[in-house]
Amino acid sequence: MEDGGDALTVGFIGAGKMAYGILKGMLQTGKIPPQNVLASAPSDRNLGKFRALGCRTTHSNVAVPKDCKVVILATKPHILPEVLKEVASAVTKEHTLVSLAAGITLKTLESLLPPGTSVLRALPNLPCVVQAGAAVFSRGCYAGDQHAALLKAVMSSCSLCEEVPESYIDIHTGLSGSGVAYVYTFAEALVDGAIKMGMPSDLANRIAAQTLLGAAKMILETGEHPAKLRNDVCTPGGTTIHALHELEKGGLRATVMNAVEAATSRAREIGKQ
Repeated sequence: MEDGGDALTVGFIGAGKMAYGILKGMLQTGKIPPQNVLASAPSDRNLGKFRALGCRTTHSNVAVPKDCKVVILATKPHILPEVLKEVASAVTKEHTLVSLAAGITLKTLESLLPPGTSVLRALPNLPCVVQAGAAVFSRGCYAGDQHAALLKAVMSSCSLCEEVPESYIDIHTGLSGSGVAYVYTFAEALVDGAIKMGMPSDLANRIAAQTLLGAAKMILETGEHPAKLRNDVCTPGGTTIHALHELEKGGLRATVMNAVEAATSRAREIGKQ
């Protein structure tokens, strides 16, 4: 991964779980050496993990754009505007800025940065930390194909990465960002059901996790609609159709749809604030 013939320099403002997950995936490709990464955070609490991977660290946010051409903004949404005001003087048209902050629009980001800044807005989810995430991104007014390709190159090692209209980002929050929590809740229920029927907890936990992993992999690798794959498991009068009847009586599908809607609506509310 090159930038004008030189090895790409990538900076992180914010050093939490998401930044660390993206970093690990990025370094695993071998295309960006750890010494070309600089991370900033106000304290050493999270920076130690970056240093352990061979990356450079600082307590100065301004130092990041001064040193790196690609800057990933990984702070909490409520402090990002102040951070952008702090670093704006160091940002040039040579930079590519990627915001991971939920709810802060491209229009807002561009208004806080020098005119002509190339900005992209990306939203990954927590499984990026195990290189199995799902992310979407949108471009600002001044971000071109090369900036989109650069972001995909950085993100693809830890996440599915799809370009979408910005209006889809809040839907992605409801579907995938918050969606992992729905899946964990479902996994917990599967485990509890198995425990109720007499299986040890540790074994039930491993089997439930593998069941979810295998089901997800089949959706991705076969390209089939989930309804088709579900029907493939059902046999007339068998165990699965009896179990699915109980899920339908409990309103599982409608409840999950309502959950996606609720999280999407809340993300839109946060954006307006």
